[in-house]
Amino acid sequence: MVHALRLALLSIALLGTLSSTAYLLLVLAAALRFHLRSRRAESQLSSEDLPPLSVLKPVHGAEPRLDQNISSFFSQSYPQYELIFCARHLTDAAMKVVDQVQASTPSRVQARKIECGEPPWVNPKIWSLDALLRAAVHPCIVITDSDVRVGENFLRNVAPPLADPSVGMVTCLYRGVPTGGPWSRLEAMGMSVEMSSGVLVADMMEGMQFALGPCMATKKSAIAAIGGFAGLADYLADDFVLGNWISRAGLRVVLATEIIDHVVTNGAFLPSMRHQMGWARSTRFSRPMGHLGSLLTFAMPFAILGCVSECLLGSWRLGLGLLAWGVVNRVVQALAVGWGVVKDRESPAWSLVYPLRDLMGFLFWAWSYLSNDIRFRGEIYTLYADGKIRLKHHNRAGS
Repeated sequence: MVHALRLALLSIALLGTLSSTAYLLLVLAAALRFHLRSRRAESQLSSEDLPPLSVLKPVHGAEPRLDQNISSFFSQSYPQYELIFCARHLTDAAMKVVDQVQASTPSRVQARKIECGEPPWVNPKIWSLDALLRAAVHPCIVITDSDVRVGENFLRNVAPPLADPSVGMVTCLYRGVPTGGPWSRLEAMGMSVEMSSGVLVADMMEGMQFALGPCMATKKSAIAAIGGFAGLADYLADDFVLGNWISRAGLRVVLATEIIDHVVTNGAFLPSMRHQMGWARSTRFSRPMGHLGSLLTFAMPFAILGCVSECLLGSWRLGLGLLAWGVVNRVVQALAVGWGVVKDRESPAWSLVYPLRDLMGFLFWAWSYLSNDIRFRGEIYTLYADGKIRLKHHNRAGS
């Protein structure tokens, strides 16, 4: 009986170790591919040829480092662009930050503020984007979240692919930027390493068929081709769906070589855990088969299983060897992607902690199957098989 149990547990551990190792090799190949693309990626367009852009920024509340994030968009080295900020009401605290930044920035950028009112749609961001799209002057638009900070060449580096009629969207990888505390740092590492790894491999294996919300550069014509923003009103993962629909409409989605900063606004333990568990659950509905298969990309759960089972039932040398390889696997991934691709300066120092984040990622994955409910902007919603969310009408504790 003991021998059969040991064999079963060891088989699972070895299967997971092999699959996570194969995944690491794919990540390394995709990282090298991206690095080579980055070295070749220089715009062939002159300043006169770059299309004028409307940068759409929905905002809500005075988030951490909002002033720095907004300021980075007022200092773009781009010939012609406008900034449009939208909140439910012009009295929103974020709008005051916009005023302060604009007053202190010696910039000739045209900037406007609009209000959209209380959202009748489930997803308030999409309601804001619909209003922003109507206000945009230029045919090419760049959608960025309020928690995004960019370099001065950001627009210059993401705009050129839009000149190609076959391109419907350009999106970017991002590095997580913590705002303080270990939980913020661990969540940021998940963005820099786990998220980026998955995107790099997907781009290498099948091309981009989705978008990443922190940066979505597109065209009014592409939005019109999918029927406008109204169809996204009930989706939580609106960025994934928007990119996916544009891809299905026959237009290319391009992963730019530009890397941007994504500020982690959750510093405390509970908000950070809820945010990460919520997005794991959202991913389960957005791409169910891919989410299920991602189980085999984690290294630490299988390494720990092999170590514990072998140390208790078999050979402690084999058990410790499996654990050591799991740690090495994740440290290499953290260095190759977190430092080598997205240039997260803290990745080398925190790479030894990434195995813990990998284990947390597995726990979020497992938790995503325990309920269909998700907390979004203080409310509890239910996710459905079509990827839409609906507000729950009875009171209950948060999940």
